[in-house]
Amino acid sequence: MPTVQSVDRAFAVLQCLASGAAGVSEIAERTELPKSTVSRLLGTLVELGAVERSEVLGVYGLGELIIELSASASPGRNLVSLVHPHLVELVEQIDEAAGLGVLDGGQVYYLDQVDSNHEVQVRDWTGESVDAHVVSSGLVLMAYAPEDVRTAFVSQPLEAWTEASITDPALISRRLDEIRRAGFAWVYEEMSEGLNSVAAPIFNPAGMAIGAVHAHGPSYRFPTPGGAASVAASVVETAQRISERLDGRHRVRFGT
Repeated sequence: MPTVQSVDRAFAVLQCLASGAAGVSEIAERTELPKSTVSRLLGTLVELGAVERSEVLGVYGLGELIIELSASASPGRNLVSLVHPHLVELVEQIDEAAGLGVLDGGQVYYLDQVDSNHEVQVRDWTGESVDAHVVSSGLVLMAYAPEDVRTAFVSQPLEAWTEASITDPALISRRLDEIRRAGFAWVYEEMSEGLNSVAAPIFNPAGMAIGAVHAHGPSYRFPTPGGAASVAASVVETAQRISERLDGRHRVRFGT
């Protein structure tokens, strides 16, 4: 059956962007289309809302229309497509790795990670799960979880991953309350010695925390002296922008 060439080419561009944000030259190379054609297609797709352009980085990613149309597909994959360009921008801003995690029982499952350009890199945890109480993403998601989920979480035996891990139920409960008030969580070497992280929640339109953006790096350089508040603010702002893209009604205000 004959196909419409422009439609074929538009879908080739969308399939290319499904794996992550990219610039015109990269899209042209991966789709084997002329740059002029790719540029015209992107212009039309941006107007339709199927693609959006990052003004900061000059790259393109899937837009709101595609995300809405794919709502019936895997929620995790949809979230990665939406969040990934924001992770790229966050890494450019703070110069450390950033990632996306979701709650899976008493653990956090990592869906995506964008690395920095440092010679010393942190491990990529994409596709792996970690106990929620020892990582910033897990603590943030538990802080905003329904009360019955929180109660079950602090009632179970919690394993200490390092000497810095907090496992006492009363201390965990108080910590979750503090995190909920602050809107973010820092973790210092609680999962692994020499690794620090900070995370903030992503909310869906119903105000439920469905994921968390985190940034992490080696403790000797992350955060820089006096830089914890600034990094936390950047992570919170990134999570807010993603929540707004999801039309989230629940807004977290840094420092409140």
